[in-house]
Amino acid sequence: MLRHKYSYGEHPSQWGELFIPEPSNGNHRGASALAGGIAVVIHGGYWRSQYGAELGEPLARDLAAHGITAWNLEYRRAGNGGGWPHTFEDILAGIDHLSTIAGDHNLQLGKVVALGHSAGGHLAVWAAGRQRLSDIGTPDADRQLQRSPEDNAVHLTGVVSQSGLLNLAAAEKLNLSNGAVCNLMGGDSHRFPKRHKYADPMSSLPLDVPVYAVHATDDEDVPASQSEAYVAAATAAGSAAQLLRVPGDHFDLIDPKAVAYKKCRELVQRLLS
Repeated sequence: MLRHKYSYGEHPSQWGELFIPEPSNGNHRGASALAGGIAVVIHGGYWRSQYGAELGEPLARDLAAHGITAWNLEYRRAGNGGGWPHTFEDILAGIDHLSTIAGDHNLQLGKVVALGHSAGGHLAVWAAGRQRLSDIGTPDADRQLQRSPEDNAVHLTGVVSQSGLLNLAAAEKLNLSNGAVCNLMGGDSHRFPKRHKYADPMSSLPLDVPVYAVHATDDEDVPASQSEAYVAAATAAGSAAQLLRVPGDHFDLIDPKAVAYKKCRELVQRLLS
């Protein structure tokens, strides 16, 4: 495969690496059907700076080996210049940067799917709702987040969430990962209710793109209720959302050899086909 690293900002964490399948690769099962499709890989780590895009690299490699161009996206996290609002700005800017480099690699942006693990699942589903951000009743929070005009944006056409944190309010109440939500948002929801609402994927329902919420049956890091609550609310709102349970733990979802991950890859292929 071919690899190309690009910066989309001046901060050391504002970059992405494009993994492009090589036409001669014999592993390209279904590659012709997926031509033009792009998978944006968004890593997890509870939004903290000690976890980076190295978590997403094996997935991007595997996707490229199966004929899918993958964009392994790094972003500022809490502890290295991220958190509210910069983590969110970077996710949108990083996805939008695909339009800047599309001409260099003949990328077709008609189908852009996000594959997000854990906190990355939260960011992926949140980004899929970007067109609704100005309409959820939090104008002050909306003004704090700088982003491209919607006419210039690259919009996601589907999401595969891998044990994603899809119900931010519940994640805060459960104090998951020792206050990770408050750490991301710069304070709790009592102090900053509007920004918490703005950052919660539950607030942007209904979405007009499909979401597969995949959850590992033995996940001890993110409770299944995170995916269950989102899918229940999404389907009630008329969104195309589906809950899928896969065997394994939280990290089997990002192990290319594991059944749990292979199901996620299959769903990405489905969304891009």
